[in-house]
Amino acid sequence: MEPNIIKYIKKLNNKPSVQRRLLEYFIAQGASTIPEMSKGIGVSLPTATNALNELIKGGLVKEIGKKDNSPGRIPMVYDLMPNAGYFVGVNPEMNCLALAASDFCGNLITEKTKVPYEYRNNPENLERLSEIINDFIASLPVSKEEILQICVNVAERVNPFDGSAYNMFTFLDKPLADKLTELIQLPVCIENDTRSMAFAEFIKGRCKGMKDVIFVNMCWGLGIGIIIDGKLYYGKSGYSGEFGHMTAYNNNIICHCGKIGCIETEVSGRALKRKLTENIMAGKPSILSDKVLNRKEELSLQDIMDAIAKEDVLSLATLQHIADELGKQLAGIINIFNPEMLVIGGEMSVTGDYLTLPVNMGIKKYSLNVMNEDSQIVTSDLKALAGITGACLMARHKILNED
Repeated sequence: MEPNIIKYIKKLNNKPSVQRRLLEYFIAQGASTIPEMSKGIGVSLPTATNALNELIKGGLVKEIGKKDNSPGRIPMVYDLMPNAGYFVGVNPEMNCLALAASDFCGNLITEKTKVPYEYRNNPENLERLSEIINDFIASLPVSKEEILQICVNVAERVNPFDGSAYNMFTFLDKPLADKLTELIQLPVCIENDTRSMAFAEFIKGRCKGMKDVIFVNMCWGLGIGIIIDGKLYYGKSGYSGEFGHMTAYNNNIICHCGKIGCIETEVSGRALKRKLTENIMAGKPSILSDKVLNRKEELSLQDIMDAIAKEDVLSLATLQHIADELGKQLAGIINIFNPEMLVIGGEMSVTGDYLTLPVNMGIKKYSLNVMNEDSQIVTSDLKALAGITGACLMARHKILNED
């Protein structure tokens, strides 16, 4: 099945067509009738019908039944063919990997989280990454030949157009995507993790169907994914969204990027860990004091999230300080982009209102009233699954939009 599907998709990608527009419509809207498709993409009923029949013949779309509660003649409903092909998504997290597989409709069929993996910039670590992915593929209920594409999310600067990553496996003499394709023996693309998460929320999550959205990835670092007029914004080479590396503070703290005073030095998981550790060292009480003072161990982000869930007063106060600063900085983003919705996701979003309420107050205080009244501030629907969901959806998106 896979070679025929790939051949047909490549044929569709050669030039703009009604079939391509219909595929985009199905991805955005899901199951639909022919009149709904015709109206949705702005073509006549006969044109929509002909394009639909071509997609059915090509194995990408099928009938799924008749529309319930429809007056008059009951129309047939169509949707993407789930088993037309499958996609694998890989998302790096703190000291582990998350992996998932999705069907052609973008629904996750299998997921595996917390796979032990600690990134190191050496060939052995790259081999280990490919082994984990190959083992996951071997465990799937579908054959390797049915997988059309794999997407591996990468933190920070990524050029998704040529498959290069600038913070991972820098010893390579070829793009990371090409090397992974060679190791796994399947087509592999790479994408910035925050952009993948933004895309997941746009297709399957909180901001589905909206046009202008900012997604904030609040984790060990800080980044944003930008959607303008219903399309991902990449910038010239795919480096857009490095919000955490804007200089905002005269604090003489060196960011891990090498610059001084980045937003990330005061607003991130790293900043939360540093500030909380300093508070504990200064004698302020916390349920984490024993780990820091007596066991002399470093705090992990998960340690802090667990303490916040237990309503540790010092952890909550430190988080609120971080959230106040985040709101202040996001006010500028609201003023610049005027989004319909700003979605806060990432590992720190599990703190819910403890994070979002101060962020909302900061945005209201520092952004223009007419702007902040336009924008909803919400937390991610997909939560911990946003990264792997986005990677799977991005794998499909790239293969369907490959020139």
